[in-house]
Amino acid sequence: MTFRRTLLGLAMAATALGFATTAMAQAAYKAEYKMSLVLGPPTPWGMAGKIWADLVKERTQGRINIKLFPGVSLIQGDQTREFSALRQGVIDMAVGSTINWSPQVKELNIFSLPFLMPDYAAVDALTQGEVGRRIFATVDKAGAVPLAWGENGFRELTNSKKPIKTPGDLKGMKIRVVGSPLFSDTFNALGANPTQMSWADAQPALASGAVDGQENPLFLFTVLKMHTVGQKFVTTWGYVADPLIFVVNKEVWASWSKADQEIVRQAAIDAGKQEIVLARKGLTEADKPLLKDIAGMGVTVTSLSPAEREAFVKATRPVYAKWKATIGADLVNTAEKAIAARK
Repeated sequence: MTFRRTLLGLAMAATALGFATTAMAQAAYKAEYKMSLVLGPPTPWGMAGKIWADLVKERTQGRINIKLFPGVSLIQGDQTREFSALRQGVIDMAVGSTINWSPQVKELNIFSLPFLMPDYAAVDALTQGEVGRRIFATVDKAGAVPLAWGENGFRELTNSKKPIKTPGDLKGMKIRVVGSPLFSDTFNALGANPTQMSWADAQPALASGAVDGQENPLFLFTVLKMHTVGQKFVTTWGYVADPLIFVVNKEVWASWSKADQEIVRQAAIDAGKQEIVLARKGLTEADKPLLKDIAGMGVTVTSLSPAEREAFVKATRPVYAKWKATIGADLVNTAEKAIAARK
């Protein structure tokens, strides 16, 4: 009888300890987690964050609450500092751009290699295959927990001067680019004058004519009404695409239970799938209604023929070769093979 009582007492003590441990773990959860985004809703990028946050709150019954901070407001708008701030714990979570994080994780420059990815199937072949798995391992090693892929889209060219059909058309043209040396190298190779500046600085520069053009996904053209800042010509050339990555700070991730980690991961995967559909809307349909909408704003839309695009490919091959070595030839070779084998 005494032995039974001892066993019962031990069982009750273990149960109590389990409840206490669970309660302590729950107490370690923050009341609110900060998610960094460059763009807010209604852009596809901003919607990625909102969908993810909403799914997490619903599926954890409110254990994990996430507040969105668009405009990279947690780091005074400097999007190139986002990954470092995430690693340091200034940011808890993010849906971030491979371009913006490439200064800290050089392998992410693979997506900015000029004319590597000719279509959306090529993007999917990379993010959903061996290259994507290797990139995630690299991001994890660099100090953040990657969970899922999203998409900012192919970056197309706009300007205030003329239709761009050949590399020669860009000669001497001042083009706003993001803060990445690879982008500067690409536009220098095309004879343009690349100028790195934030979007906040770019808008007045475009409006005044101090800068002639810029490159961005086309959904931003309509959201930001770029035709009102002199952008009267669009060239769809699909020279680079910008996948997004859903990530969590490592300490925050470790503070969650295994069950909640899996909920957050699956919510990111589900949000990423929904967001990619939003990012491609109007561009994957046969009649490409987004291009029609832009043309309806009085804008001249130029779509390059395969031969015209090939001239840009040839002009940027030295940049491609230089950066292939920087990124890692083995990773780029794997990407090239995946794209060649895409369906």
